[in-house]
Amino acid sequence: MQNFIFISPNFPTNYWQFCRELKNNGLNVLGIGDQPYEELKPELKASLNEYYKVNSLENYDEVYRAVAFFAFKYGRIDWLESNNEYWLERDAALRTDFHITSGFQTSDMPRIKYKSKMKEYYQKAGIATARYHMVDDLAGCKAFVEQVGYPVVVKPDNGVGASDTHRLSTDKELEEFLAYKEKEHPDVAYIMEEFVRAEVNSYDAIIDAHGNPIFEAGNVSPVSIMDIVNNDDNSIYYIIKDLPEDTRAAGRAAVKSFGVKSRFVHFEFFRMTENQSSMGKKGQIVALEVNMRPCGGFTPDMIDFARSTNVYKIWADMIAFGGTDMPVGEHYYCAFAGRRDGKSFVYSHEQLMQKYQDNMRMVDRIPEALSGAMGNQMYVATFSTRDEMEKFYSDVLAVTDATNAKVQAELTKVLALGEPEAV
Repeated sequence: MQNFIFISPNFPTNYWQFCRELKNNGLNVLGIGDQPYEELKPELKASLNEYYKVNSLENYDEVYRAVAFFAFKYGRIDWLESNNEYWLERDAALRTDFHITSGFQTSDMPRIKYKSKMKEYYQKAGIATARYHMVDDLAGCKAFVEQVGYPVVVKPDNGVGASDTHRLSTDKELEEFLAYKEKEHPDVAYIMEEFVRAEVNSYDAIIDAHGNPIFEAGNVSPVSIMDIVNNDDNSIYYIIKDLPEDTRAAGRAAVKSFGVKSRFVHFEFFRMTENQSSMGKKGQIVALEVNMRPCGGFTPDMIDFARSTNVYKIWADMIAFGGTDMPVGEHYYCAFAGRRDGKSFVYSHEQLMQKYQDNMRMVDRIPEALSGAMGNQMYVATFSTRDEMEKFYSDVLAVTDATNAKVQAELTKVLALGEPEAV
């Protein structure tokens, strides 16, 4: 029997389904987390063979002792994973220390965690990247801005999601950012990149032990996570009904370049919405960043709805058997809309539920830890056509306030851009 340690199986709350499918496949599923056992969801408890509570997952020694306990009790650990961006480096350190060779090691971390290091591997895959500059002093940054022009985007070179991401449009904003960095994060390395006028398209795939995809999908984010977080906006993105061929090709090329094996991945690309001489023409794919874990939040469930399948099982089958016979059924658009509390919406929750009762797949409050990027109240619905999905977004996000209505009009304009040919 294979021993699988799942780090933080209780967060996000839907991740218990990974554990369920592993256990159904005959693996010994061992959880390590900081939530008391009695507070775990009943479904998660039933999906674990044993759970080890630590006081803090941030404390490496504590987590190390937990892994050592499981290794002593159950024998060799075959797999260790969290499927969580925040713990990628911790997972790799534990694998390295315990000689668990089924996943990334500490030596692999620079190319998959540092945005500046990723660019080399994207370029090896033949995928264009935005020009960049490692933030140093005012003179160095202004010299870079003279090359690429404002605006520029600045973020931690090793960061999670859109956390601490800044869009700078003037010398004054640049000077303010440098003062902020010096005061708040003097030891953090930041990367400055030219601004790409684009929407984000992703390649979401489950990759086997030979580096081949056994399942592929993708999502589109018409509004950037950076803008959602910084502007306290509503959140929207959707699983595309059929994956565009250029996204598929770029995703597969990146998988090979980065040396991905036995993982669920979420690679982000820009699809340019206008020509930019340094990168290419409107519609072209440009690299953004790789994420060596599933797309965040409830996206795995959305992929299930969009493909009439079970990606939790496909992933667990890959772990246990190297492949899967899980069928993929009819394809749909699966739309996520995250409403932000405090806005005056035209349609009430009850009205939306009445109108879209046949389409709704998930309706819930968003956990506080995810609300910055995803809003406070979520609606997930499936549609056969893009027109139906656009109408759904128009209804869910329609507001009475004139200023917000202007923002909504811009969003509708972005949604109407259309999409590339899919296969």
